[in-house]
Amino acid sequence: MRTLTIALLLAGVAAAPAAAQQDTFNWHGRIPAGQAIEIKGVNGYIHATAATGDEVQVTADKHGRRSDPKDVKIQVVPHDGGVTICAVYPSRGDRPNECLPGARGRSETRNNDVQVDFEVRVPAGVKLVGRTVNGRVSAENLRADADLQTVNGGVSANSTGLVRGKTVNGGIDVQMGRADWAGELELETVNGSIHVTLPAGASADVEAATVNGSLSTDFPLTVQGRFLRNRIKGTIGQGGRALKISTVNGSIQISKS
Repeated sequence: MRTLTIALLLAGVAAAPAAAQQDTFNWHGRIPAGQAIEIKGVNGYIHATAATGDEVQVTADKHGRRSDPKDVKIQVVPHDGGVTICAVYPSRGDRPNECLPGARGRSETRNNDVQVDFEVRVPAGVKLVGRTVNGRVSAENLRADADLQTVNGGVSANSTGLVRGKTVNGGIDVQMGRADWAGELELETVNGSIHVTLPAGASADVEAATVNGSLSTDFPLTVQGRFLRNRIKGTIGQGGRALKISTVNGSIQISKS
């Protein structure tokens, strides 16, 4: 093959680029209601939909051009809170890449161009936690809470439960079926607009801020302090729980379902 490539170049004919390599991983299993399926990627999207049965189903499509997809391992880690599934790239240096739940773990790509795209089927009652760096995170018709995060990509979800979302370069569009969260619920980006839809009877203490964009809400809002064009602090309904929404370059819209 190398001899042929050299011969083509000497003859003034460009050699065809190497074809993309692919590899696929599949997993399925039961996770009790109230626990979570956590997906952790680096390069690639995460897309989730409702499962028709009682099993979580995960497919990871790995594809790369320079790097071998088989070098990126998909690891499954059961734990007390559910199951964590990670794309683990080849380790370099003294600190090994590893798959661990939550904020723990490490996966440094080091110029590896493999992209891992996750498709997840989530049963009713199972929470979805989705984390990636370069890629969108989206979920449709979920029947439990979702916590979604990326850096370069949008976040979108609709669920009968609660939805938390965070990105840097991308918009956020979420619809929640419940509004009974504890503590603070945060929706945050830097470059992108935020649209959140809440149940009609929602009550929350709202802080919403943007720098370059507008603010709008379908809910009657009791404003605390001065009303500013791009920053509001006020109460929806009876208040009692914190809703924090922030962006820099984008608008914020709070809708009523």
